Amino acid sequence: MKTLTLIIMLIMSLPMTSNAGKQVSLDDVVNGTFRAKRHASVTPLPDGESYACYDNEGRIVAYSYKTGKQTRVLFDPATCMGESIKSSDSFIMSPDGEKILIATNTKYIYRRSFTAEWYIYNTISRQLSRLSDGGPQQSPVWSPDATQVAFVRENNIYLVKLLYDNAESQVTKDGRRNEIINGIPDWVNEEELSWATALCFTADGSQICWIKYDEKDVETYTLQTFKGMKPEKPENADYPGEYSYKYPKAGHANSRVSAWSYDIKSRKSVRLDVPVDADGYICRMFPTKDASRVLFMTLNRHQDNMRIYDVNPRSTIARMIISEEVDKYVIEAAYDNIHITANNILMLSDRDGYRHLYLYNMNGILKRSVCPASTDITAVYGYDEKTGDIFYQAAPTPMTRHIFVQHANGKTQRLSQREGVNDARFSTSLQYYFNTWSDRNTPYVCTSNSRDGKVISTLEDNKDLRERLAAYDIPERELFSFTTSEGVKLNGYMMKPIGFNPSNRYPVIMHQYSGPASQQVIDSWRMGSCGEGAAYDAYLCSRGFIVVVIDGRGTGGRGAEFEKCTYLNLGVLESKDQVETALWLGSQPYVDKEHIGIWGWSYGGFNTLMSMSEGRNVFYAGVAVAPPTCWKYYDSIYTERFMRTPQENPDGYSECPIARAEKLHGKLLICHGLADDNVHPQNTFEYSEALVQADKDFRELIYTNRNHSIYGGNTRRHLLRQVTDHFVDALGGK
Repeated sequence: MKTLTLIIMLIMSLPMTSNAGKQVSLDDVVNGTFRAKRHASVTPLPDGESYACYDNEGRIVAYSYKTGKQTRVLFDPATCMGESIKSSDSFIMSPDGEKILIATNTKYIYRRSFTAEWYIYNTISRQLSRLSDGGPQQSPVWSPDATQVAFVRENNIYLVKLLYDNAESQVTKDGRRNEIINGIPDWVNEEELSWATALCFTADGSQICWIKYDEKDVETYTLQTFKGMKPEKPENADYPGEYSYKYPKAGHANSRVSAWSYDIKSRKSVRLDVPVDADGYICRMFPTKDASRVLFMTLNRHQDNMRIYDVNPRSTIARMIISEEVDKYVIEAAYDNIHITANNILMLSDRDGYRHLYLYNMNGILKRSVCPASTDITAVYGYDEKTGDIFYQAAPTPMTRHIFVQHANGKTQRLSQREGVNDARFSTSLQYYFNTWSDRNTPYVCTSNSRDGKVISTLEDNKDLRERLAAYDIPERELFSFTTSEGVKLNGYMMKPIGFNPSNRYPVIMHQYSGPASQQVIDSWRMGSCGEGAAYDAYLCSRGFIVVVIDGRGTGGRGAEFEKCTYLNLGVLESKDQVETALWLGSQPYVDKEHIGIWGWSYGGFNTLMSMSEGRNVFYAGVAVAPPTCWKYYDSIYTERFMRTPQENPDGYSECPIARAEKLHGKLLICHGLADDNVHPQNTFEYSEALVQADKDFRELIYTNRNHSIYGGNTRRHLLRQVTDHFVDALGGK
């Protein structure tokens, strides 16, 4: 009997194991084994009944929203006439749906900008012709009647007239690299205002309007490049090369922006009287259905006042129709989610403490609002002027997203049914939409739906991925919350090793991003430190770690007060919340409090360093990838949105990893790409010097010719292996 009892006790003391299958490997992570398919790269067609996308053969094909079935092939490289191309990278449909701009030989410049060799394809005649013979083009736009195309080449605007055998003319001639840019944003406006095209036609196609960026007074940053590999730069085989571009840092000179119009018939350009501060921004421009009206949105440098101007491109007169003044700063979603219809303007604002929707007429008179109580609206889909329906996405809880419609009578209906995260892509008629849904345990399911939410067909359910996942032991992502010593409730998720035994004590790796308005703890398949179903987190679990992610103060989905409480003091509250998390974890019986680590990328790298030097020494190891280390080194728009300038806020800027170098606790690995145009390697070099002078030990890895994302060839595999091995060596694991 005693023997039997001992055997039972022994069995119970052993960790529980699964017979389901294999553990996630690093190869699985970097090779995309758990990459889910999304029905996202689609273009709604003008008819409102169909959409276009690439098929598996590289053709551009039209499909019916109603049936999900193919209706016709719009473009096939094998059957087109005239010019010939082997394949295409992207496309832009004409407003009439009969022509297509097709890109080949795409070469990215920054995050959103690229050059390409563009072609014009006529879907009726099947004729393919070059847009221009003068070299690669940027940001082509159609005229409303699809008879003209404007584009940018080497900072100047050009015009192609299709009715005149694609006759090409030059609109601007003052464009110069690192001096004058016409029709496309400069680096900081592209990166932080999230757009890549700053030109348009008027409604009648008689004029082109654009924004000019004068960056002559902006200071230059130079990145050093080497021969490297994958891709190789043979021109740097013996001596390094340089890449210099204009990058305005916090408190330094911005580009001077101005608005212009060009009369196509008279070939005359005039400056438009858009009131904008000398150091301010034009963050958006929109053509309207009226040829005499183009809308321009401006921001002051503090970004707490956004204005919309109605501008006549012929008379040049501008009339302010909306002024948005809010506490601290205007959220980026206010201009990134704006919708302009024939007669109305639909925009987001957090003026009442949450992100809500406001409907104005074209004269700026408020007609209606959508203000769900204590709920952030997180995306705007459209306004139906015929019915008065407003379609949008909202967060009923911080971790979920649902699709809603508010009818003209004020009644609100939830269209999405499954809990988790739902996103929509509507047809041009707003009669149909794609609903892309997932939760933390289920890869994306995409359905075609009618406007009342009814499912028409399932377009993608990731069945092959779900079957693949069944062969693996993957820990569950457990949602939890706790309250800090300061009385703040924080949301997080936890992943435990397969065979987790609560009687044991495990090392912990915390991951976070922590940047303003961001969210990592969201009930979606993308939830995880490297996305893709938390594959990398699962790999860390297989190495014996508990993985924890917490959204601290400053993150999104919880209203303006929670989001903006970090204003003027980035990193202070965010690092406190990560330390508080570590202290809470250390009180749990299954956590080894002497072996807790933290890591993050970009802003997450910054907050890793802030957390490791917060003063309460709870982190015994950390990894900071591409981190800002002092906000005076970062760009003007982003930094000043949350911090104002170093001249105005010296105390806020003094709270940074460099200033905290002497307080660093734990074994640190810092990684940076040498060609990072976003967070310059200067940040790491200055921080490492501060650590040296503070006599702090650390490891530093520099990746040749790599940008902020640090990828290419074997690079990402190498980086994640270094991160893993660093934690195994410092904290234990296996």
